[in-house]
Amino acid sequence: MPDRKNIAVIGLGSMGFGMAASLLRAGHAVSGCDVAAGARDRLRDSGGQAFDTPADTARDAEIAVIVVLNAAQTETVLFGSAGVASVLRPGSVIISCATIPPAQARAFAARAAEQGLHYLDAPISGGSVKSEAGKLTIMASGTPDAFKAARPALDAMAETVFELGDEAGIGSSFKIVNQLLAGVHIAAACEAITFAKSLGLDISRVFEVITRSAGNSWMFENRVPHILEGDYSPRSAVSIFTKDLGLVSEIGLSGKFPLPIASAALQLFVMTEAAGMGKDDDASVARLLAKIAGLELPGK
Repeated sequence: MPDRKNIAVIGLGSMGFGMAASLLRAGHAVSGCDVAAGARDRLRDSGGQAFDTPADTARDAEIAVIVVLNAAQTETVLFGSAGVASVLRPGSVIISCATIPPAQARAFAARAAEQGLHYLDAPISGGSVKSEAGKLTIMASGTPDAFKAARPALDAMAETVFELGDEAGIGSSFKIVNQLLAGVHIAAACEAITFAKSLGLDISRVFEVITRSAGNSWMFENRVPHILEGDYSPRSAVSIFTKDLGLVSEIGLSGKFPLPIASAALQLFVMTEAAGMGKDDDASVARLLAKIAGLELPGK
């Protein structure tokens, strides 16, 4: 293909692997790195190359896509002793996809610029299914040159790319707002379906009715089927929202902005993680509420 790029993907979890697969499908040369050997093997089986360190992964890359958990991991894979910034050629672009504080995104962009690298603040939304289909939503901000350098990868990974500003940090701010709503909606969906169970209702019928009524939300429609199936294998883990709503809370506190609803939702995720379900699907909030109320939800 005329615009075939060498692209490194650091982090091959449920989102990162789908993004790597989408890049391969678009004809790019993809190398990847993950701490899990199984994830590296899966990429090799799909036609990509896999390496043990971020630096080895990005040695020939023009674009580095960073899909790790948080700001600390992002910093390590970018600027650590085996980080990608040490091997990327000037003019290459970093696409940073983790949910991180806006101030950290600005700091990473400044450090990248000192090394002649472009940095696109590009948090993602859509879940693993849309990731594998190349239909993510990306909330991006960065310089025009960063967008231009990143475009071949963005086109392969996303259905919608919002260009939100010329400075890093703006994309992360948008993602923080999104995560506030996502976390609250998941918690509300879990509370509602468990409350319905306490009323003696057929919760499958409740799902059918609510998804055709004004009380519906994308999260209700997406997460309640996990509860109905009794399947809590993690599409998105509880621990993701203890982290992300924790960030929301910290940013609100630093700006003296009250966040009462987000704070209540955060506590539900914290309690669910404390009950041993941190690595399970985030719909496990319903299991916690059911346990407290002495209710029996569907289960395998």
